[in-house]
Amino acid sequence: MAQTPEIKKDEMYRMLRGGEMEEFNQRLASGEKPDLTNCDFRNVDLQGMDAGELAFTNSYFRQADLRGVDFSKCDMHGASIHGAKISGVFFPPTIDPYEIFMSYQYGIRLRYK
Repeated sequence: MAQTPEIKKDEMYRMLRGGEMEEFNQRLASGEKPDLTNCDFRNVDLQGMDAGELAFTNSYFRQADLRGVDFSKCDMHGASIHGAKISGVFFPPTIDPYEIFMSYQYGIRLRYK
């Protein structure tokens, strides 16, 4: 069973919630790795985030602004994108488009092939 998404104390997670995208991307590029699993990103604007190969397992993106984010190399197993802004988003190729639709429309958690 999936864990409940939470607002963590991880400093880089807090940067994302606070809209500090440039600083987050710089720290990620310098090698820092945040723990973004089981995180609550509800209503957070993540445009401009360099998602790299981060794990967003079981995270909650309801109503988040994900426009243009490249999640293609990320682990999004169990994440939910219900009602999120997803124009221009690259999802991992192992997630079926129907799964993306079902998560967007009904809030089910993303499952991989």
